Amino acid sequence: MNVFLWIVQGVLAAVFLAAGSMKLAKSHEALKADPNMAWTQDFSGGVVKAIGALEILAAVGLILPWLTGIAPVLTPLAALGLVVLQLGAFATHLRRGEMKMLPVNAVLFVMAALVAWQRYRDL
Repeated sequence: MNVFLWIVQGVLAAVFLAAGSMKLAKSHEALKADPNMAWTQDFSGGVVKAIGALEILAAVGLILPWLTGIAPVLTPLAALGLVVLQLGAFATHLRRGEMKMLPVNAVLFVMAALVAWQRYRDL
C-alpha cells in the first residue's frame, strides 16, 4: 500500500505543481482566453493567483513532510486541502455547465481523499 500511496501522491503533486505554476505564470487575461480555463472569468486575478499558490504549496506538502519525516502531519493536511479545493472546483464547473471537467475533479478528489485518509492513519 505504501508504494501505491507514493505513486498517488506523486501524480497529485505533479498535477497540482503544473496547474499552480500555470496559474501563477500566466496573466489573468491569458487564462481567461484559454477555453480550458474559462472558469477564471468568474474570479479576480488575485483569487486565481491565490489558488495557484495553494496548489503549489499542496504539491510540496504532499511529498516533502512525509519523505523527510519532518512534520509528517502536513501531508494528510495538504491532501485534505486538495479535497476541499476539488469540492470548490466541482461546484464551480457544475454551476458553469462545464460538465467535461467534472470527471477530472472527481478523480482528483478521490485520489486526494485516499492520501488524506491513509496517511492520517499511518501517523
